[in-house]
Amino acid sequence: MEKIQHSHIEVKGLKLHVAEIGSGSKAVLFLHGFPEIWYTWRHQMIAVANAGYRAIAFDFRGYGLSEHPPEPEKATMIDLVDEIVGLLDALNISKAFLVGKDFGAIPGHLTTAMYQERVSAIITLGIPFMLPGPSTVEGHLLLPKGFYITRWREPGRAEADFGRFPVKSVIRNIYTLFSKSEVPIAPDDKEIMDLFDPSTPLPPWFSEEDLETYASSYEKSGFRYALQVPYRCLNMDAGLSDVKVTIPALLIMGEKDYVFKFPGMEDYIRSGAVKNFVPGLEIVYIPEGSHFVQEQMPEKVNQLIIEFLDKVSK
Repeated sequence: MEKIQHSHIEVKGLKLHVAEIGSGSKAVLFLHGFPEIWYTWRHQMIAVANAGYRAIAFDFRGYGLSEHPPEPEKATMIDLVDEIVGLLDALNISKAFLVGKDFGAIPGHLTTAMYQERVSAIITLGIPFMLPGPSTVEGHLLLPKGFYITRWREPGRAEADFGRFPVKSVIRNIYTLFSKSEVPIAPDDKEIMDLFDPSTPLPPWFSEEDLETYASSYEKSGFRYALQVPYRCLNMDAGLSDVKVTIPALLIMGEKDYVFKFPGMEDYIRSGAVKNFVPGLEIVYIPEGSHFVQEQMPEKVNQLIIEFLDKVSK
């Protein structure tokens, strides 16, 4: 990772930790999920830089080495849209490709909907087009009440659950549990962290060094903002209607991603219903891909991203 340059850039009054590599004229901005930071894109950043692009990844506000907003409990996804556009402004980038993973796909799509002139194309991994609002959490009611998002939306519950363990153990538990194909659901008498079997090794593509990198960042940031955004603001309406994303778009789905088992999700994607909102969407399925497919199968994901970028750049 020696070639990746790090800096802190002030955006909307907060200093954000930004990682960058490559000097191409076309910029690719990577948006992480949870429990991730910029580092989740390490393989992709180097690959797209080698392919001639300028690769940028950053820790969202309240994550990793970026500063926290003063009142995290009031935060919404729209704050991250403002942050994405503000970071592009600060870097003097008029237009960029966006690549969003997990919840990072949501502010990515919101940015595309609200500032389409700033986005050349969008690639998302694991999450298709969806806007935050009441309908987003309605589907969760079809799952048992031990569903991890339902649990983590409850103020204080995840804090108590995570607080029983060192931060490094929390990251290890989530990465291990969430790389499986089953939706994490706790029985009534247990919490999400209790689902982890201590004898389970780390996934083969996730090293102790990787774990240490994530843990050291979350030891600094804690989980306060991360529980608000995305989980506790998912039901807050973005105030948009009749949204159509008309720029080039690619969705990469690992077929072993537990998100596929959310109520209605697989049908929404496979039936093409998602194309009602993103008419030109291309969808690629990776048969053995997990929720962390960009770390699990970096060469395959890098190839898909670069081929798409090259195609739409012509």
